[in-house]
Amino acid sequence: MKKIANITTTIIDIPTIRPHKLSMTSMAMQSMVIVRILDTDGAEGLGEGTTIGGLAYGPESPESIKKNIDTYITPLLLNKPYHSIKSLTQMLNKSIRGNFIAKSAIETALFDLKGKQLGVPISELLGGACHNHIECLWVLASGDTDKDINEALSMIETKRHRNFKMKIGANTLEQDISHVTKVKAALGPSVSIRVDVNQAWNESIATKGIAALEKAGIELIEQPTAAKDFAALARLSKKFNVPILADESIADKEDAFLLAKQNFSGSVALKIAKSGGLISALEVATVCSSAGIDVYGGTLLEGSIGTAAALHAWSTIPQMQFGTEMFGPLLLQDDIVKTPLKYHNFGVEIPNLAGLGLEIDEAKFKQYTRK
Repeated sequence: MKKIANITTTIIDIPTIRPHKLSMTSMAMQSMVIVRILDTDGAEGLGEGTTIGGLAYGPESPESIKKNIDTYITPLLLNKPYHSIKSLTQMLNKSIRGNFIAKSAIETALFDLKGKQLGVPISELLGGACHNHIECLWVLASGDTDKDINEALSMIETKRHRNFKMKIGANTLEQDISHVTKVKAALGPSVSIRVDVNQAWNESIATKGIAALEKAGIELIEQPTAAKDFAALARLSKKFNVPILADESIADKEDAFLLAKQNFSGSVALKIAKSGGLISALEVATVCSSAGIDVYGGTLLEGSIGTAAALHAWSTIPQMQFGTEMFGPLLLQDDIVKTPLKYHNFGVEIPNLAGLGLEIDEAKFKQYTRK
């Protein structure tokens, strides 16, 4: 029986194509922890643990992800057979609290290894793909109205993206509303614009802001209020016609169940990183589906490895009303895989080779390894 022989972690730093502004930080570099698991036959599985802006977004940083995998997770997995990925993830969850991004990176590498062993894509290990191409939006986050408009028009013309999300919450409410309204008016009624507030508003400000955004024709409002104030999200979802998207609020199936109990009527952003892996993220999707809540394919701005893993998972979900935002690799100036993901026709192809369907470019890997 094949066993886990070695696990290595490497921090990769790749500059972004432009500053990416959120309510809590601004990014000019993305740092990814790449996990490489070797089995006793010498086969390799790849995984990725990535967050946003160091510790600005959440409790895990690239440095903590690497350290905790090396120090605590690796000793638990070495010399273990990996025929049952679910049993290994259950063991990790019992032994180690939190560290969801680190666990997601490990689980992805195990799925990649298992897929390569069996000669099938990860999506097949998850029940089979319903889609071979998924719609994918682009985030307009330069902070400059004219730049955002021109960027969106360029994306539409080249058929790379036709749906857009705008990051707001760092400026005054009036400034944000003006910025978004001008972009929406310039792009017209046929172009979908959504906004992500990243928890920057309280409920009273959110009520005023959402009313103005709904009037302007915005189609989705992401995480306007604090993550664990489920009651506020539920009230806002009932008060307005424009859907509310819960993101930071929902990590696992228990969170999804608690939000559903509040009679929340919006949508939920799935992310493999915040859920601790593909299995847990799809459990969230199942709870949401049972409660009549739509799901959306979210990202923590992963590179190609983390993005491909999520795409395999999202491809098994029959319906996602608002599609996905799996644009992370496009935000980076370069890549560490030999054949990048294929973005075209306003979306991205689901890889169909064994495992993730990706191979490391060793020269690029070495070039961007943190010294």
